[in-house]
Amino acid sequence: MGHNHTHNNTHVHNDLKGRNLLWSILLNIIITVAQVIGGILSGSLSLLSDALHNFSDVISLIVSYIANKLTKRKASLQKTFGYKRAEILAAFINASTLIIVAILLIIEAVKRFNNPQEIASNLVIWLSAVAILANGFSVLLLKKDSKSNMNMKSAYLHLLTDMMASVAVLIGGLLMKYFKLFWVDSVLTFAIAIYLIWMGFYLLKNATKVLMLFTPDDIPLKKIVEQINAFEAIKNVHHVHVWQLNEDEIHLEAHIDFNEDITLSQFDAILHDIEEFVFNTYDINHVNIQPEYGKDDAKDVIVQD
Repeated sequence: MGHNHTHNNTHVHNDLKGRNLLWSILLNIIITVAQVIGGILSGSLSLLSDALHNFSDVISLIVSYIANKLTKRKASLQKTFGYKRAEILAAFINASTLIIVAILLIIEAVKRFNNPQEIASNLVIWLSAVAILANGFSVLLLKKDSKSNMNMKSAYLHLLTDMMASVAVLIGGLLMKYFKLFWVDSVLTFAIAIYLIWMGFYLLKNATKVLMLFTPDDIPLKKIVEQINAFEAIKNVHHVHVWQLNEDEIHLEAHIDFNEDITLSQFDAILHDIEEFVFNTYDINHVNIQPEYGKDDAKDVIVQD
């Protein structure tokens, strides 16, 4: 029982997201190929690490694009929620790849720091400058959707960190060209990797919470129970679950013990009031209530499997 308060032009919005992702994928494929060739020719580990990061961007953007397409598929008897969690799963995969790439970069940076090599800095400078422009454009394409969608945020963070990495590589290229500080290449690679781990862990933690059906951080479950208990007709609220299905849906289910043996129409009126309250106060837009009267169960247990 319950209804959805979410009303927006999801189809048009998803199409726009899909087009922006396609443009970002194309740009990053071009950057990756150019940086791999340039990194090999110049001998720059930081440029190759940036290329590796860009390649992870390509993978993450493709995963995000597929997830975005899957969310448009309708629910079925076998998939009653459809593919609404595809984008959360994509965010989890993308965050994991960020951390794995970062660990590989740290290993290579340590090896190179102990054995610094002369690097063709001109090629590093030009290719990093091109990467900054291309990634900057991709970041602008995804920035708006990154504020409200975890999948798009994961793709956005991939591109943003890569743009920052390219800025660092550009600075390193200038230092190598004018001051012959070739060890800077390894230091920059290490710094980029640490930043990737920090960003990746934050996103991985949030995606894991959603996949594990944890109560959202901003939902005070005990307070909600107390507030619903305060409704005149309600005696007790127990066996409560609150979880986030995806970026747009927060669900609440609970058993409610009533003071009297009310009619179905009376229950519908109370349910409507509960729905309006939790939606307006906590953005919970799916409510499922099991009504009870005189049922012999544990009324003092708020949360139970």
